[in-house]
Amino acid sequence: MCDADMLGKTLKHGKLVFCVREEFYKGSLVSVEEAVDLIHQSTIVNMIGRKIVEKALEKGLVHPDAVLDIEGVPHAQIVKL
Repeated sequence: MCDADMLGKTLKHGKLVFCVREEFYKGSLVSVEEAVDLIHQSTIVNMIGRKIVEKALEKGLVHPDAVLDIEGVPHAQIVKL
């Protein structure tokens, strides 16, 4: 999932190039609270964007040390076993 304003952007950090591709990230447009509900239901989550990552941090779904900064934009992944 991504913040809507991130869709289609390319971020760079050193040799890292991160493309927020529509083929991967585009889906239903939902509120941040609906996205949090989806996180609770999911076993694997890949998220990028200030709104969604900050909300995941606030809800305790992501540890702050697990958040990467890519060109000033937070990115996090969750894997539930």
